Parts: sequence; structure tokens; C-alpha cells
Amino acid sequence: MKRMRRVKILATLGPASDDEATIEKLARAGADVFRINMSHASHEVLARTVSRIRKVEEKTGHPIGILVDLQGPKLRVGMFKDGAVMLEQGAKFILDTSEAEGDQSRVHLPHPEIFQSVEAGHRLLLDDGKIQLKATRVDDDTIETEVVYGGKLSNKKGVSLPDTLLPVGALTEKDRLDLDEALKNEADWIALSFVQRPEDIVEVRKLVQGRAGVLAKIEKPQAIDRLEEIIKLCDAFMIARGDLGVEMPIETVPGLQKRMIRIARRYGKPVVVATQMLESMITSPMPTRAEVSDVSIAVFEGADAIMLSAESASGDYPVEAVEMMNKVAVSVENDSNYPAIIRSQATEPEATAADAISAATRQTAETLDLSAIVTYTSSGSTGIRAARERPSKPIIAVSPNLKTVRRLALVWGLHCVQTAEASNLEAMVDQACNIAFKEGFAKPGDRVAITAGVPLGTPGATNMLRIAFVGQDGTGSS
Repeated sequence: MKRMRRVKILATLGPASDDEATIEKLARAGADVFRINMSHASHEVLARTVSRIRKVEEKTGHPIGILVDLQGPKLRVGMFKDGAVMLEQGAKFILDTSEAEGDQSRVHLPHPEIFQSVEAGHRLLLDDGKIQLKATRVDDDTIETEVVYGGKLSNKKGVSLPDTLLPVGALTEKDRLDLDEALKNEADWIALSFVQRPEDIVEVRKLVQGRAGVLAKIEKPQAIDRLEEIIKLCDAFMIARGDLGVEMPIETVPGLQKRMIRIARRYGKPVVVATQMLESMITSPMPTRAEVSDVSIAVFEGADAIMLSAESASGDYPVEAVEMMNKVAVSVENDSNYPAIIRSQATEPEATAADAISAATRQTAETLDLSAIVTYTSSGSTGIRAARERPSKPIIAVSPNLKTVRRLALVWGLHCVQTAEASNLEAMVDQACNIAFKEGFAKPGDRVAITAGVPLGTPGATNMLRIAFVGQDGTGSS
């Protein structure tokens, strides 16, 4: 399971891929983390899928991360008398609190919070932005609108409000129940949808209490307005380009992607690029050239992970999609331009011992042409700091904590290994060299860099860098 690339692959599981045999094929093809989408999964399906992933983890002998994606609030219109209506550009259309079936002139909107928040001039986007309305008058139970872009509107289509800050948290009652179930099943990451403000992250962190990493999905314009505050509070975040492209001008999304990846690097937060990366592979065994270019851009920019959604969850070619993503990533990382592009995006280390050691380790490993960097990490923070430096040498993240190595499966460049805690420094050096040897990163006579915190096992206390030779038997000497 030694990967030939640094960027990680996050694959969504679903009807096309959630049996144990396919999960194993996906893992061997290159999937490092599996996503379970609670918009489509029951608690029974969640528990069953987690169990299957853990069985595959045992078979492969390599830690696999699990991300549970909470649904978040879903805003939808009500039902129509005839199932659907055609809205004409320039026509008047009303959304109201009446539960009567809709017609050509109106429809039920079962969300009181929208009536409290929408103002005249605000846009309402229906059916993934295919229909656009503009509010002209609002009161307690009626939103009168003008149709800006018309089309067919049918039952239960979604509503997006790019200009409106809604007075609702990111967690619904369903999300709270799903979160409890995800934590019971020891999910490694919790993805939070509908993030609008930093307080949304604080609320979830209180519930999670460190039992999983909290990943914020950036999909709302309101989140962009307070982006750095949100990123500081979460453990990782996702650039959810699909919803961003609905609620914001689509031409701004590529620039936002670049900006967010750079902010992630600055703060040392893992970032996932998601949505429609290999969309055509839902029905085709080959992607388009544009999709391959899209994936390659995310890799060149230094994203921690790239994600497959329907391609692996419900498509006809889930394994082929992972294999293709793996091939593209390997090709990009072997491109002669890749090292210079990655280095040009480097940021200054923070004024802490841990960051200074991580920066020095990268430089030392590259200057001395070491075979690998072995970083001991209890909580995972040392591993993330090492990855933030984007060294050209492989990074082996070693921890006695199984939860930590599973969580770090999402992070750029980290080859994660669980091992027993070393009793002293010399035992740690031997252990590090042996792991680098056994995992195929170093051979006898090679040198490796080792970072750790002294005293051993102290979370977040990285303060030591050592260089060691790998002996004939895989042991080490300084």
C-alpha cells in the first residue's frame, strides 16, 4: 500500500461501491479515505459500511480514513398540483407559508427562517441554480418574486439563497443523530455542510470533543466572507465547488480554489478539492481532457486531497475512476515543473519550536539527499506540520495511536504507520529506521531524518531532529 504520490484520494461510497470486495479494490487502486454521505445513508448503512472498511483495512495492513459527511439543512419548495410548472422570464411568482399545492403563480416554502431573512432584491436560486428569482416584496408569510431565469420547476426542488444569511445553525436534528452515530462507529472525520459562520464550527467541536477531526465544507458565499476565521477553527476544510458554483458567479470559483489552497498551506490545515473532478466517468470508462486538466491543477496547487463523489458512489466505473485519478496525480507529481511550483507556494514557518524543526527537517532532508523523513506524532499535529512544508522526500508519520494514523490518511504526503511507543531515544531511532526499511522507503546504508518531541509521547512538543543511518538489519545509528 505504499503510494507513488503525495496527494491523497478521497472516494465516496454508495450503491455502486459499498460492498467489501469493491472497497478493497478501491483501496488498492489508490483510495486513502472513504466518504459516507449521510444525505443518502441510514444509520444501518453507516455501521455496515464502516465495518466493511475496517475489514479491508485489516486485509491491506494500512490505515484507512473514514469521513462521515453530514447532510446539513436542506431547503426545498413544496409540491405542485400537477407535479411541475413552467416559469417564464419576467413573470411574477410567489413563495408562501400556505400548505396548499402549488400552481403557476405560487408554491409552498416550508422554511419560516427564509421569510425572516430574505429582503427585497435578494436572489433565490431553485433546482441547482437553473431557475433564478429576485425578491420584490417580503412579509411574514409571503415572498413575491420576479422570474429572472425561467424553466421547469417540479416538486421538492432545492432552494439556495446566495445573498441571505440565514438564522439557522449548520446542524439539524437529523445531523445531531447522524453525528452521534458516526462517533459511535469511530469515524475519523466529520464533514459539516452549510457552514456560514465560525460559530457553526464551534458548535460541532463542542459535540465532537476531539473524538474526530472537524472538516468544514466551504459551499456558501457567507462562509467566503469569513473564510480565515472559519479555517482557523476547523481541523480541515473542503472546497465544495458544486454548491459554490451555484451560489456564486461560476467564473470566480477557480480563483477561490487557488486562494483557499494557499490559505490552507499558511495555516497548516488539510484541504480537499471536491465536485465533478471526473464527472463524465459516471457513465464513461474514460474522463474528458478538461477533467484530467482540472484534477492536475488541484495537484499542482498542492491540495492535500482530491475527491470523487458520484463517480465512485453510483457510477458505472468506480474502480476505474480511482485508478484514473491516481494515474493523473502520479504523472503530475513526476512532472519537472511540479517541485518548483510547490516550493513557490511555501509560507514562512510560525514562531514555534515545532514549526522551526519541521522547516529545518525539510531543508536538511533535501540538502543531504536523505531517503525519508520519519516523524513521531501523538496527536497528529507534528505530521501535519511536516506535510505543510511539502518536502520532496517521503514523510512517514508514526504514532502509537490508531485514531491518529487513520485521521492523517487525509494529509498530503504522509505514509501513516501505527507502532508501539518507543521506550527511549535510542529505541525510537532503531524503530524509525526499521519502519523506513520495512515500508520500502530506505535500504541499508541510507540515512533518514527523525523528528519527535522530547520527552516522548508529549502531544505538540516537537523539539528534536536527528539523522540516522539504516543498518544492514534495518536498525539505526546516529
